[in-house]
Amino acid sequence: MSSPRIRRLALDYETLVRRFDGWPVIRLVAQHGQPPEYYRFALSVKGLAVAPGGDIVEREEHLVEVNLSLGYPRRAPQCKILTPIFHPNFDHTTVCIGDFWAASEGLDDLIIRIGRMIAYQEYNVKSPLNGLAARWAAEHAHLLPVDAREIAPPLRAAPPPPPPLAVPASSVAPAASRMPEPVDPAAEDPWGAKIVIES
Repeated sequence: MSSPRIRRLALDYETLVRRFDGWPVIRLVAQHGQPPEYYRFALSVKGLAVAPGGDIVEREEHLVEVNLSLGYPRRAPQCKILTPIFHPNFDHTTVCIGDFWAASEGLDDLIIRIGRMIAYQEYNVKSPLNGLAARWAAEHAHLLPVDAREIAPPLRAAPPPPPPLAVPASSVAPAASRMPEPVDPAAEDPWGAKIVIES
């Protein structure tokens, strides 16, 4: 019998594959383990990065690495961005997910939240990993978010209900034959009491 952690890892993988299948904004590009404990995601979301000359520029492709340590899901996943980014809640080693991580949150929802962070739809300037980016975001809030699109894939429509079972006409009695028989006032019910109908 598998452990709760293994069952959670398997559920996370099934949910990720199902939810992001065919969705161009978030793509699962690598995983390792049976069930996976390591993931790499490509996010096609507008974010910000610092160009070699020091200018802040838009960047549209990002790679995020997620490592589900032995303490997962009691402990938060270790998340890291592998591509340049200019954001208050990212540095070169960590994505700060402490503000919203809960063991009850699915890994798919976590990846969507990271995408929203990259797009500056969500950010926290109160306890930043990058103080310069926090100051820039506070001074340029009117320019944010950088990408206002919905990061999450649309909800898939529920499958239509199955058609009603066809009942052969020969098995349905005509309406007249289904009418109840008239009650005989002198009849006795099965327990021996007389049926009395008052007029």
